[in-house]
Amino acid sequence: MKSYKGKFKPKNPKKYMGNPNNIIYRSLWERKFLIYCDLNENVIGYASEEIPIRYYDPTTKKVRRYYPDMFVKIKQKNGSIKKLLIEIKPKKQTVEPKVPKRKTKSYLYEQLTYIKNQSKWEAAREFCLDNGLEFKIMTEDDLGIK
Repeated sequence: MKSYKGKFKPKNPKKYMGNPNNIIYRSLWERKFLIYCDLNENVIGYASEEIPIRYYDPTTKKVRRYYPDMFVKIKQKNGSIKKLLIEIKPKKQTVEPKVPKRKTKSYLYEQLTYIKNQSKWEAAREFCLDNGLEFKIMTEDDLGIK
């Protein structure tokens, strides 16, 4: 059985934009995407949690650092290079939780997580606009996982 977290060992370490001996994945979905980046010939470079973005966390009222899951450089068919910052999340965490009849601890946790994620993603979108990147949230749908 595969671990949900671990170290990724690339077959093409020269493509990794960082220390290829220290690539960490925090979910099997991230691992799947790392394999895709490593083996896809159109991906000319990638990094995992290497770019810090400052954001204001309204749940703690503090400025924090957010490290998006992936940075990817992709060679397009026309020869141009597309640069993306990617966050990999379950689709459930990308939509506001529905208010249940009883406000349980799990609902309150989901609500706080949603608020925090929205703040992170807004900061990431601004960072991308300022730096000529595209921000994308990938879910199980994008990764072909059911």
